[in-house]
Amino acid sequence: MNLHEYLGNRARKTIMKSVCTTLERNPEKNIPRLFKMLKLLAKDEDSNKAIRNIETYYSDNPSIKQLIDSILIETNPKFLKKFFVNFIANAIWIGGKKRSELLENEDIKVPFTLLISPSMRCNLHCTGCYAAKYDKLNGLTYEEVDRIIGEARDLGVHYIIVLGGEPFFVDFMYDIYKKYDDILFTPFTNGTLFNNDIADKLVSLGNVMPMFSLEGFEKETDARRGSGTFNKVMEGMDLLKSRGIPFGVSSATSTNNLKTVTSDEFIDMLVKKGSRMNWYFMYMPVGESPNIDNMLKPAERIELGRLTKKIRSTKPYFTIDFFNDAPYVGGCIAGKYYCHINSNGDVEPCVFAHIACDNIKDKNLIDIFKSEFFKGLRHRQPYNKNMLRPCMMIDNTNVIREVSEKFNAHPTDESAEAMLHDKDFQAKLDKLSSDFKPYADEAWEKDFKSKGNDSFAKG
Repeated sequence: MNLHEYLGNRARKTIMKSVCTTLERNPEKNIPRLFKMLKLLAKDEDSNKAIRNIETYYSDNPSIKQLIDSILIETNPKFLKKFFVNFIANAIWIGGKKRSELLENEDIKVPFTLLISPSMRCNLHCTGCYAAKYDKLNGLTYEEVDRIIGEARDLGVHYIIVLGGEPFFVDFMYDIYKKYDDILFTPFTNGTLFNNDIADKLVSLGNVMPMFSLEGFEKETDARRGSGTFNKVMEGMDLLKSRGIPFGVSSATSTNNLKTVTSDEFIDMLVKKGSRMNWYFMYMPVGESPNIDNMLKPAERIELGRLTKKIRSTKPYFTIDFFNDAPYVGGCIAGKYYCHINSNGDVEPCVFAHIACDNIKDKNLIDIFKSEFFKGLRHRQPYNKNMLRPCMMIDNTNVIREVSEKFNAHPTDESAEAMLHDKDFQAKLDKLSSDFKPYADEAWEKDFKSKGNDSFAKG
């Protein structure tokens, strides 16, 4: 390290310390100072531009101002500090530098976030869950998860999403969360196991921010997840809100609940309960007995994108639409900005694309990321010029078949087996893709002026 780098790092640490002190002491009264310090920390143009944009939104949009103010006022200071250090400083800035150097010097693309399913054990049996067909008896061991997370951190990954199954069934994950104190963890949970003991454990950790799965109100959620589920989630939210623990919601969106999960009544209820964001995932034809009829129709899929944008511009609430926000991140992010390690150790490029070439039990993460499979998939992205059609399974159905054949990727569950070998199922997916194309092309021009994030597209 030369003198210039040493002085730069020392200055950054000083600013980071000042930010943390501000977050612990009346942060809502020092927002202009916070923005100023964040801009000093953000050395790369993308991060600096993002902070400037948030500052502008905060000044000009009352809903954004209300959201940020409420987060700063109501969130436990320990969580605010952890979010800044782990997500902003470690994952984006410090980790980003490591990941960029690997890409530039060795053409190795390390994902921004890693999704991991330690186990598929669950107390529910939800319709259309991709985890339904996985072996419930086996799973990754503590030692295996410990090695995976350690290797990921060494490569610059400081944001881990924990899936399943039900992640709060896996008791050893509390030891993982505690050991890797410099990583932000987001478990996606059905919420039925929450009690005072779990809430208190999360308070002591400070680096675990759950996402509760909801398909709407009681009628819609219980129809998919079982009677009483909705009320248990509401109780879990109350436990976290009372302790200042930030959390969000994940909604699997189908033709049956589109209007509900984007309604004013639903969003207002979530804001009141203390949720900060909604992550919308379209119902996908994966998992147990996938039913294409439940998927959003072409016009509904476009409508979802427009509704989620409206929510985040008019409500004190943040939304992410996994498919319709694809143009902002250069189209498909599979194997590029994220990947999934299932409970068998198979490393899949996407949580919905159940194909793999390698298993974490046989190889280190770095060797998997630099594999021809991951490189080949990344070099094909975006799969077409219209980034509103990002997916290799339902929009560009040839991609999952071609890359699987070229790199000898094997299916990791029955739905992927059907995508690769069942001609009838393939024909249904091909029709789904062709039916959606004209709607996507019109929205691509109207909503995005036929322009996506090209710099993100290649990683």
